[in-house]
Amino acid sequence: MLELVTFYPMFRRQPAGKKHVRVCRTLSCAMAGSYELKEAIAKVAGIDLHAHNGHENHVAVSPDGEYSIEFVECLASCGSAPVAMVNDNFKENIAQHTEKELLKITESDAIKIKAHPVHPKETRLVFKNIDRRDWTNSIASYLKDNGYEELKKALAMKPADIVNEVKASGLRGRGGAGFPCGVKWGFIKYGGPKPTYLICNADESEPGTFKDRYIIHQDPHQLIEGMIISCFAVQANLAYIYIRGEFPEGAEILEKALAEARAKNFLGKNILGSGYDLEIHVHRGAGAYICGEETGLIESLEGKRAYPRIKPPYFPAVLGLYQCPTIVNNVETLCHVKHIIRMGGAEYAKIGRPNNTGTRILCVSGDVQKPGYFEVAVGSLTMGELLNDLCGGLKPGRKLKAVIPGGSSAKVLRAGEVYKIKVKQPDGSMADKEIGIEDIVMDFDSLAAVGSMAGSGGVIVLDDSRDMLWTLNNINEFYAHESCGQCTPCREGSLWMKKITDRMIAGGGVERDPDVLKNVADNIAGKTICAFGEACSWPTQSFVTKFRDEFAAHAKKQLPPPTPPEYMPEELISQSE
Repeated sequence: MLELVTFYPMFRRQPAGKKHVRVCRTLSCAMAGSYELKEAIAKVAGIDLHAHNGHENHVAVSPDGEYSIEFVECLASCGSAPVAMVNDNFKENIAQHTEKELLKITESDAIKIKAHPVHPKETRLVFKNIDRRDWTNSIASYLKDNGYEELKKALAMKPADIVNEVKASGLRGRGGAGFPCGVKWGFIKYGGPKPTYLICNADESEPGTFKDRYIIHQDPHQLIEGMIISCFAVQANLAYIYIRGEFPEGAEILEKALAEARAKNFLGKNILGSGYDLEIHVHRGAGAYICGEETGLIESLEGKRAYPRIKPPYFPAVLGLYQCPTIVNNVETLCHVKHIIRMGGAEYAKIGRPNNTGTRILCVSGDVQKPGYFEVAVGSLTMGELLNDLCGGLKPGRKLKAVIPGGSSAKVLRAGEVYKIKVKQPDGSMADKEIGIEDIVMDFDSLAAVGSMAGSGGVIVLDDSRDMLWTLNNINEFYAHESCGQCTPCREGSLWMKKITDRMIAGGGVERDPDVLKNVADNIAGKTICAFGEACSWPTQSFVTKFRDEFAAHAKKQLPPPTPPEYMPEELISQSE
């Protein structure tokens, strides 16, 4: 039990305050002032941030036990930063103006999610019902809008035909890897000796990404319908929604929606008289980013530490949950299945571009005037159109410095840089073309061609006021905190990258630090069980390479300062005696 309690950040061995405040510290919130926010809340609540009261998770508690506060990693609402949670209540766009306003965030009522108007350049399928004034998340509202009609259509089809429609659609996974969904489903063999499971990955934890929260909160039945169709396609009779622990309201909404679906016989035994049985359960996580990796998620669902499995042999479609065939798909991906059945795979494939079909939800945060979420046909707009048209441009007087295009693990793109891509000529031949950052098409292949990735769709914008060392240090702190610790290169390397950037920010940077940083990152990528190694090393590799001048400016000493006492062998020996 102790190994689980110490692994998951939301578990603790000492009580927090009656009103526990969790302030997000990852990049978009930090840029919006979350560090200052934490200090201000602590001050008005009478909390000494340097007194952790024995908490292993750096929880600071007020003397009267009424309040406590801690920094947490991304809360998946980067577009409304800074955000926090008070007990189970989510708060966004937190003002810092007066002491009275700060204490208001500890009140029990949750701030409602602000609506975003639909932009003319959007093509809304999955987000069709998000922010609708005439919409609720009840099954009555969903049925009134022809909900579950695609389920009825799917149940009249052969499971293999559904898989073929998804293959024909060209749908690629929207969770980050971009693997073709229908191909993944095709790995499942019907009629095997073991049961097949399906898991919805709702562990939305990638800094910069905030789409799944809104689907779950406002349109849960779309997700459930997509899941039921997907389960029927792979002949799974039991499915799970693994939702991150920081979404307590989302878990309640899903439980209510599942109960509504059972009452209408969309779930349970003999669904709609088809002879098909299915049950779906909600499982809450406890705060570990690594659970977003599919095999780590499976380990967590089985009640263990979320240590990712080695592939091969542990490909989930062969040896997944309980060593049975398992399909793991992201929330957005499963929602698209409903629309593929409605439209047909070939028609769906006409949206977007070849190999980049359908729509994609882009989440934009950081230094733009109108951060938010936008569902667009994949490849239908450029980076410049996204930032300037949909997001209203940068803040007054500022210039674009860099963009992280696919969540914090994506390699950063520097403004002013020239990128070479291959383009098809009228005669069918391929030729090189030079483009700038604003000309990059927002699809999987184009972002890969310029050296980054579409990832989870989280676009973080950095203007010319940002210090790139500070930015990387914030990212490094996230990955050092979230490494599961199973692989030595990642466990040690992620922490050393953070230690080096910590020291550089404190004024102790030495001439060799930029090279050492990149060397550490190079020795993590490709040497770990799961892709977390790449996720934590790519930011350092790209930031140090693209902004070498800034890192060199923080690295002028010939020798580093003395080692902090807590890292000296003599101190470690005396503590162990």
